[in-house]
Amino acid sequence: MEMGKDVLAAIKALSPTFSKGQRRIAAFITEYYEKAAFMTAGKLGQAAGVSESTVVRFASDLGYEGYPEMRRAMQELVKNRLTTVQRIEVARELITGPDVPEAVLNSDMAKIRHTLEELDREEFARAAQAISRARTIYIVGVRSSAVLSNFMGFYLNQLFPDVRVISQSAFSEIYEQILHIGEGDVLVAISFPRYSRRTIMAMRYARDKGARIVGITDSESSLVAQLADLKLYARSDMISFLDSLVAPLSLINALVLAVAEASSKDLEASFQKLENIWSEFDVYEKYEP
Repeated sequence: MEMGKDVLAAIKALSPTFSKGQRRIAAFITEYYEKAAFMTAGKLGQAAGVSESTVVRFASDLGYEGYPEMRRAMQELVKNRLTTVQRIEVARELITGPDVPEAVLNSDMAKIRHTLEELDREEFARAAQAISRARTIYIVGVRSSAVLSNFMGFYLNQLFPDVRVISQSAFSEIYEQILHIGEGDVLVAISFPRYSRRTIMAMRYARDKGARIVGITDSESSLVAQLADLKLYARSDMISFLDSLVAPLSLINALVLAVAEASSKDLEASFQKLENIWSEFDVYEKYEP
């Protein structure tokens, strides 16, 4: 089975063959797919009035290797369509009980684990090489992804002389910040559902000017992945109205370290200069025992 958009089509095509229980599952998914996409097999079974094993068999009958694959396919279908209000409604189904910290932290740990398991190491190495050899490094990430772009820019600025983090602004001002991008430059574009139009526009402009694009996003079906030359994926499944950025941040941590290793710079010498500057201008509070 291919992308999430095929889930509903598969249900429609196979509906004449469904048993009574399978028809219940199909009806629930068709009407409430934005919620079903984030349910466990057990919760989907409860909602549809069937057993968990019936849900698992239903996924297999649709052509998936198992229920987790079908759920990922459904998530591909809905994740960029959910409004903030819908996110909150889905979160009520996902996060139940009084122990919110355990639910959220366990979810974030699972995202990091899945990101690591699915990471293309060769693509990761190519992205690090491209960034380390760039004439100018541009980083764009707006809205919640601005946290990631600023973090990445902060550390790359300590390694390279020309790193530019594109600030959040109107379309025209973003174009002004990347006006001179071209061959030899790299644009790192960071965006997760719902994908930022400003980021996509910046990517199209950079591509037209001949720059290489490293995309950091959630899946190969995203607009960022479709426009990027090099693609890195991190899980960012939502938590209520919040975007979960734990796995993307961890991936960027690894990427910055890999870029440092791929560059020919003397890191100890560079950071000794920085330490001298920080000491001279009292950047950090001095510890005196």
